[in-house]
Amino acid sequence: MYSEEDLRGAVASGAISAQAADALRAHVTSGRFTLATDEENFRLINSFNDIFVTIAAVLLLVAMAGIGQAFTPGIDGPPPFSGLLIAGTAWVLAELFTKKRRMALPSIVLLLAFVGGVFVTLIGFGIMALGGGDNIDPQGQTLALIIASASALLTAAATWVHWQRFKVPITVAAGAAAVAATVMTALGAAFGLANADNAQNVLLPMVFMGGLAIFAYAMRWDISDRARTTRRSDVAFWLHLLAAPMIAHPLFYWLGVTGGQDISPAAAVGVLCVYIAMGLVALMVDRRALLVSALAYVLVTLTSLFDRFGAVELNVALTALVIGSALLTLSAFWTPIRQALVRLLPGPMQQKLPLSGLAVAA
Repeated sequence: MYSEEDLRGAVASGAISAQAADALRAHVTSGRFTLATDEENFRLINSFNDIFVTIAAVLLLVAMAGIGQAFTPGIDGPPPFSGLLIAGTAWVLAELFTKKRRMALPSIVLLLAFVGGVFVTLIGFGIMALGGGDNIDPQGQTLALIIASASALLTAAATWVHWQRFKVPITVAAGAAAVAATVMTALGAAFGLANADNAQNVLLPMVFMGGLAIFAYAMRWDISDRARTTRRSDVAFWLHLLAAPMIAHPLFYWLGVTGGQDISPAAAVGVLCVYIAMGLVALMVDRRALLVSALAYVLVTLTSLFDRFGAVELNVALTALVIGSALLTLSAFWTPIRQALVRLLPGPMQQKLPLSGLAVAA
């Protein structure tokens, strides 16, 4: 079984021509109802060996964390030597399993381990310089935010180096997350959020704006590959997956449903309206991440509503029935619904959205 990534690699190496690859894609598409663009393909595993290697790599990384912890017993804060060993081990393993063997799932895990290890190393040494996490006074908490911001920025730089070496699609999303963390912690230090009682009221708008910025950045990658035949589409997928919860959580928090208790009918209607709006955006850009990220809030809201109106014993079952039926129907008719929606948009906007199966067939 050959993946889209394998086709791209074959074209890049000259094994087959780009025309032959396009012909193969067209042949496969002809046996389906939708194009690859509407299916939102991305590679996670090729065989069970991917899972086997991932398990072994995780065990080795856990061992490195334990060894690093032994160098700093009793430290109050992130163990920097653990992070250093994890990052170094992840890079060495990536040289084999990412650079040479091009294994998807191990590459994702090793990238996340590398980024996390770098950040833990940097912030761990910074916290040690302040005397440990439990010994930081209120004034030092602002300095800790500055250290966290600098650590996130240097982590973003390390992520860029990793991207230049290995080109793992999720790397760009990891870098975007590091940049967002840099900005938010820097602003938190500037506004003194470390000692503020209303820190959440300031933090959530920053998270929301960061999510919108990452969503816009994801669309730049999507626009550059409307047919979704290159690595740029995979990069956009992970960026959308990062942006979606950053957009969804603040919205539903402001609607007052994150607690899951005593949700008013007005708030429930607001949740459904927001979810429908997210669904329309997801259809237009042909990305399902927004729908998935907001699903938990909708489930909680509908469960509360059914409970409020007397269906106590069946509230969970009715919620699952309604949401499951709606999502399955949307999945079954994703292409025609998307096609009808896109036709309502202005021409210039249509030219920047991913291609639709029906549009191409027409």
